[in-house]
Amino acid sequence: MDQWKNFSKGFFKENAVFVLLLGLCPTLGLTTSAVNGLGMGLATTFVLLMSNIVVSLIKRFIPDKVRIPSFIVIIASFVTIVELVMQAYVPDLFAALGLFIPLIVVNCLVLGRAEAFASKNNLVTSAIDGLGMGLGFSMALTILGAVREILGSGSIFGWKFIAGDGMIVFVLAPGAFLVLGYLIVIVNKINKKGA
Repeated sequence: MDQWKNFSKGFFKENAVFVLLLGLCPTLGLTTSAVNGLGMGLATTFVLLMSNIVVSLIKRFIPDKVRIPSFIVIIASFVTIVELVMQAYVPDLFAALGLFIPLIVVNCLVLGRAEAFASKNNLVTSAIDGLGMGLGFSMALTILGAVREILGSGSIFGWKFIAGDGMIVFVLAPGAFLVLGYLIVIVNKINKKGA
């Protein structure tokens, strides 16, 4: 039962974006639409889940002196898989996410979970943690992208429901900071009520 606490903490109590403020580069740079946020979140979730599994399996074979470089190689391998699959099956999303896909390798959320959690826990616990933190990251990026898309262009997931252009500031970089700030406040209030 404690393993499922690791799963749920990634959504609110230890959400990477709203609470820990990790992975803000793709969070602020990509979330101009809900589709971009969801796509980046799911790509990161896959890499996080698989790297946590592999790190937990081979942790005792990795010498301490090369632990971090080894984790980076493991993460980079899964990022390459994601990159190739996205390029083959969802080329439009791949083009929209661009340089941010290879940057998953240095995303502090992925490397931090490998170092702080997967290297110290068993396979099942590490997999559940990776899935929970990844889905929480996906949720955060999708919500941020959806709010920015609604306010900035009057649409959600590409479906236009408000005529006109919307408030263009929300599609630009300042809009990312504004929306993120308000969402952090909302999540902190939810966490305080639940505590």
